[in-house]
Amino acid sequence: MFAVFRDLIRYNIEFAIGLVLVSIIVVFALLSFFSPVDPSLIYITIPDQPPSAQYWFGTNSRGQDMFWQLSTALRNSLSFGIIVAVISRVISLTVGLLSGYVGGWVDRALMFVNDIFVAVPIFPVLVLFYFVLRNDMNSFTLALIMACFGWPFDARLIRSVALGLKHREFTRHAVFAGMGTRKILLEEHLPYVMPIVFSTFMNNMLWSIGLEVTLAVLGFTNINNPTIGTVLYWANSHSAMVVGVWWWIVIPVILIVMTFLGLFLLAVSMNEYIDPRSRLRRMGA
Repeated sequence: MFAVFRDLIRYNIEFAIGLVLVSIIVVFALLSFFSPVDPSLIYITIPDQPPSAQYWFGTNSRGQDMFWQLSTALRNSLSFGIIVAVISRVISLTVGLLSGYVGGWVDRALMFVNDIFVAVPIFPVLVLFYFVLRNDMNSFTLALIMACFGWPFDARLIRSVALGLKHREFTRHAVFAGMGTRKILLEEHLPYVMPIVFSTFMNNMLWSIGLEVTLAVLGFTNINNPTIGTVLYWANSHSAMVVGVWWWIVIPVILIVMTFLGLFLLAVSMNEYIDPRSRLRRMGA
């Protein structure tokens, strides 16, 4: 894995740019642990102050320091995306590897369930869950629900790789050596799909954070929990652009664009690395 990152940084400028952007976002998010104020409190500073030496990102109409507010919001948004991506990767790996290797009725049953989740319209379902669980809808609950819908496309991709690995010589040798299904999947097949897992992990984070921002801006999440989406929700509620508090919208948008661009470049770079011809062309072979 370290060799993969070394080659990507050395030969792929898109990966290097994406890594720098994501690193900046992560460092800014980690600063929230050193916040001198509680980001959930309101009217603790002078409202509607523009960016200055005292308030780097200005203050909003709710009397909050935007620097610390956005640091916490970005940390929560990234944590949300990571939770969704991790849980959905576990599901997609389990379904994809089992379906591709075992085959038969297991494959048909898992792909039947997979196709059901592919056909379900996600956004209306999430809105419905919000109205049903309004009092209990926190970020972790929303992440669990979204993770249940974020795995089917990637499970099919992993299954296609597992179908090819099933008939490789090393798999046959493992079977003849008496290795069980679980051991073959974890020790023999899993390393081959890890680049795909990393790439889809980035894509899934993009999807989940983008969907959470959309839901939050529309007010279909816990609006009192600081995320990039809820920051934009409150900015829209206070007509920030109309009253001239432009930094309340512009700065969060810049941060979310940097996040999306960084994750997108990492995902694209990994997709290219998976293709041997593209990888060799990058390396000048």
